[in-house]
Amino acid sequence: MAHTNQRMDLEPEKQSLLNHHKEKHFTAGEIVRDVIIGVSDGLTVPFALAAGLSGANASSSIVLTAGIAEVAAGAISMGLGGYLAAKSEADHYMRELRREQEEIIAVPDTEAAEVAEILAQYGIAPHEYAPVVNALRNKPQAWLDFMMKFELGLERPDPRRALHSAMTIAFAYILGGLVPLLPYMFIPKATDAVMASVVVTLFALLIFGYAKGHFTGNKPFISALQTALIGAVASAAAFGMAKAVHP
Repeated sequence: MAHTNQRMDLEPEKQSLLNHHKEKHFTAGEIVRDVIIGVSDGLTVPFALAAGLSGANASSSIVLTAGIAEVAAGAISMGLGGYLAAKSEADHYMRELRREQEEIIAVPDTEAAEVAEILAQYGIAPHEYAPVVNALRNKPQAWLDFMMKFELGLERPDPRRALHSAMTIAFAYILGGLVPLLPYMFIPKATDAVMASVVVTLFALLIFGYAKGHFTGNKPFISALQTALIGAVASAAAFGMAKAVHP
């Protein structure tokens, strides 16, 4: 909203240029991060659990029951963790906002000097930043927003972020967690189901890793191989430990 208001104060020529310029920046970073957290853990943890139980000669029904229970518990735990993390971030922002607001009222000259210092770091000369400092002093809300962003490096969080984060992570965990369990729904013998689970899950990890690399700006093929390798190591470790304890 603040960005829109700033554009409304521009000259008509500049406003026209901005209206015709569509930037193609990726702006769904928080959602992608939540999906990555949920799906990566959802694919890996139930996969390792199912492999471990299969190594202990458990039946497919037991593996499936334990796996679904783990997916449910994991989704709740991961979702709650995402909620608390986002809530803590919002609470931290509000605490700093109140503190900065009090400082602007109590020590305005000091805060104005901090604005000048920030602008000077960008190579702006005193005679160039002086009008900016004075303009901000006449607009307390803009001054507060400037200090929050450029002094503290904090962006105002979305008030619905905590709930959205919790739901996204939980849903992504469930989606990822059901993949390694699918073979156990159709193959009664766990030793056969685990092989199908390995193939299905590694394929899903490769696809997920590729998509993760694409959206995060990393090399998709490298990301796919790394993600699949992590899942393979986790499941192999669980399977090997189960076999060692219960040969």
